[in-house]
Amino acid sequence: MKKTYSFLIGILVLFIINTAMAQEQKAKVLVLIYSDNGGTYELAKEIAKGIESGQNVQAIIKQVKASENPKLKNIPVATVEELADYDGIAFGSPVYFGNISTGMSEFLSKTIGLWSSHALEGKPATVFMSAGSGAGKELALQSFWNSLAVHGMVLLPNGISGYENIDKNIPQGNSVLGTTSLASLNSVERPSKSERYLAEVQGKNFAKVAYALRDNEKTLNINKVEVAENKTDINQVLKDKNIVLPSLPKPVGNYELYARSGNLIFINQVALKDGKIVNPGKIGVNVTEEQVKEATTVTMLNVLAILKEAVDGDLNRVKKCVQLIGTFNTPDTYTKHAELMNPASNLTVEIFGEKGKHTRNTSGASSLPVGSSVSIQAIFEVE
Repeated sequence: MKKTYSFLIGILVLFIINTAMAQEQKAKVLVLIYSDNGGTYELAKEIAKGIESGQNVQAIIKQVKASENPKLKNIPVATVEELADYDGIAFGSPVYFGNISTGMSEFLSKTIGLWSSHALEGKPATVFMSAGSGAGKELALQSFWNSLAVHGMVLLPNGISGYENIDKNIPQGNSVLGTTSLASLNSVERPSKSERYLAEVQGKNFAKVAYALRDNEKTLNINKVEVAENKTDINQVLKDKNIVLPSLPKPVGNYELYARSGNLIFINQVALKDGKIVNPGKIGVNVTEEQVKEATTVTMLNVLAILKEAVDGDLNRVKKCVQLIGTFNTPDTYTKHAELMNPASNLTVEIFGEKGKHTRNTSGASSLPVGSSVSIQAIFEVE
């Protein structure tokens, strides 16, 4: 008996797990409505029926505000924030003077936060309406589309899908933009059988798109997360590596510390620190190679300090170190200029990573301004 009981418990647990996994794999579509007298809600039920007909998409009907109408009062109310959680949204509303209803318009006016954060971009959307006499229904559907297009949603029209099967002996609410119901033309029950049929077809078609785009949206979101994780804060890099940029050197003539042409920043600097030249003179005469390398680091820090000024204090705006050119005070026979320049290149890559990799040239000169042992010219591309 105990073995049988344990076996049944195991089967139940497996059933619950499999059911939960199946639910997790389903796409979720919100059918979001504002309804006055229940006509839009009746269409919403047909839309939801069509959405769930394929069994891989779940439809959830909610309204934009609570209603005292007995037909509507038990429908849950959606929040603006939850719209971003669905794989697609079907919007429904009555037609008000060739436009969407006040209730739906008020709700959409609260979605500015979703708009500014691009939360609905790429999500599929479709619309349906309870159109009264039908006057202005196309205008109303188009106004609905306009509001959703601003969010960058993928808009799915109904086209002429299902038209061949509707009753053409009475007026129907068919439209290529979305199903409507001619609620005021009550010679027959509204929504009519044909209008309900068109709404169900619209739901079926929408479910296919929502399910197909679901994986693409997940991939897009993963890529966004990866990009965010891989983006390095240069200011934090400086802090973590204890790299302190000096105060800006003062020009010693009628010139600017940097020049900008388009997105390029041009900077020239020498080994000036606290108003004095670090390790001045000619290599092999006044200074050693190690001292010149120290001066090279000082010079590059000056370049970076000026670069920071050029991008208004935000080094994250630097897109690329394009080129570094190092000139050194050397004897005519000296040939190891590249080794003297390495500290500048290493520092740039250490701070900017891949963006810091650059082309480079080095050369020697018989003398340099203010007795410096090194001079660096730098070109950066910035935002």
